[in-house]
Amino acid sequence: EALVLRREIYAKHLALHGAAHKSTILNGNNLACSMRKEGHFDEVKLFVRNQLLPAARQSLGSDHDLTLTINLNIAIALLYLNSGDGLLEAETILKDQVQRRRRVFGSAHPETRRSEEFLSEILAR
Repeated sequence: EALVLRREIYAKHLALHGAAHKSTILNGNNLACSMRKEGHFDEVKLFVRNQLLPAARQSLGSDHDLTLTINLNIAIALLYLNSGDGLLEAETILKDQVQRRRRVFGSAHPETRRSEEFLSEILAR
């Protein structure tokens, strides 16, 4: 039910504001999180890669907290898909993610540490 509502909210924001509006991007991230929590990892990967991340990079920039959070969503989805190529891509994304988060927010920031934990999980496989 939550996933259905998230899809509706995202669709309304997309129609009202367009793909590059911060509100649409934020609601798209909420949708991606809901999809991920429901186990729709392939859908998260496609949605984030093809729609959400390009809009966030264009509108907010690659170092914006929301863009980095969206990037983390695709890495987590790839991690849970647990395929060879996907794990390599997730590792690449997370290495970049950790580097950006350290530079922008510092090593002690909770989201930097969270990204480091996911990277450690991949490197341990």
